[in-house]
Amino acid sequence: MGTLYIVGTPIGNLEDITQRALRILREASVIAAEDTRQSRKLLSHFDIHTPLVSYHEHNQRTAGPVLIERMQAGEDIALVTDAGMPAISDPGEDLVRLAIASGVNVVPIPGPTAFTTGLVVSGLSTVRFVFEGFLPPRKKERRAALERLKAEPRTWIIYEAPHRLLETLGDLQAALGERPMAAARELTKLYEEVVRGTPSELIAHFETHAPRGEFVLVVDGAAPLPEPAEAAATPESLAAAVASLEETGLDRKAAMKEVAVRFGLSRRDVYQALLDLKEQ
Repeated sequence: MGTLYIVGTPIGNLEDITQRALRILREASVIAAEDTRQSRKLLSHFDIHTPLVSYHEHNQRTAGPVLIERMQAGEDIALVTDAGMPAISDPGEDLVRLAIASGVNVVPIPGPTAFTTGLVVSGLSTVRFVFEGFLPPRKKERRAALERLKAEPRTWIIYEAPHRLLETLGDLQAALGERPMAAARELTKLYEEVVRGTPSELIAHFETHAPRGEFVLVVDGAAPLPEPAEAAATPESLAAAVASLEETGLDRKAAMKEVAVRFGLSRRDVYQALLDLKEQ
């Protein structure tokens, strides 16, 4: 039985590749690449001549089983993506699941990832964070996703293409107001840039500096509600919690629902508490 190696490759600067990754790429029977043309540049730079095969979102249903058969026959396969770690916002995740289900050993070869690289230079909290990948390309679905995310207390990270950046920043401003965030592009490359500020400040910057390259957007989390153990569920504390969420941009109904979850109450209980407080 062969092995599936999940090989992280540089997101820009070729010096970021590890010695272990280079060894695996040389020793593998074959390298499964998202874009063989892109991967060939990397292999050529390091004088690696391992055969390449294509594995991407358009052929994964047919290519995946073939790769599994090769590993079951004893071949070792190195999976790479265009940049960074395979299987993150990438069809490689399906191959990993297929390999596990087929009894093939899966071994990670760690490497850079754009979302953690963008996070650590954002200046925002890294204690707790969530990665959301790409938002939906259609405005209606994208705004619905932002409505869901705006109450998220952890720092959150998304990817965005340059041609949609300004539109997405506009949606962020509409959903979140002037919340701190950062936009990072061309990370580890010659024209690396990190712009920090509010959505309106980032819009102003990129209206005069045309967006180029793939973007990592890092957004400050919503102000967390007090834990129930720290705040009793009194009408006053519930009203304060609802008001705090409304300040982040949530409407009254959504804020009450979130408060109910945090305090272990029903939304009707929260609504009644606000009515009682108003009557008082």
